[in-house]
Amino acid sequence: QVQLVESGGGLAQAGGSLRLSCAASGRTFSNYAMGWFRQAPGKAREFVAAISWSGGRTYYADSVKGRTTISRDNARNTVYLQMNSLKPEDTAVYYCAADSSLGLLLHSTTSAAVWGQGTQVTVAS
Repeated sequence: QVQLVESGGGLAQAGGSLRLSCAASGRTFSNYAMGWFRQAPGKAREFVAAISWSGGRTYYADSVKGRTTISRDNARNTVYLQMNSLKPEDTAVYYCAADSSLGLLLHSTTSAAVWGQGTQVTVAS
């Protein structure tokens, strides 16, 4: 089973960009579909984006579609979330998650097999 560590969060201005990274340990990273989720204070965790094990399929929440790109580098055991045109409502703790089922990542915000510890993203207006 992999372990996940997110990085790249921080403070950004509205309209700016951030790239989050999620580094996975373990030799089976390429077997997992990967997802990004976020949770703002007082709100439920929500889906942001997901990517298949090969990187050939990607999915996005409507709230980030068109300004966010998920990608992965299986040789580096890393998944990325490039966020552009940031908005204050993007402020949240961002978590990466791994599961053998892409479908599970798309339909559940809590059931993924492996979670990172989260990285804070704060967007100032």
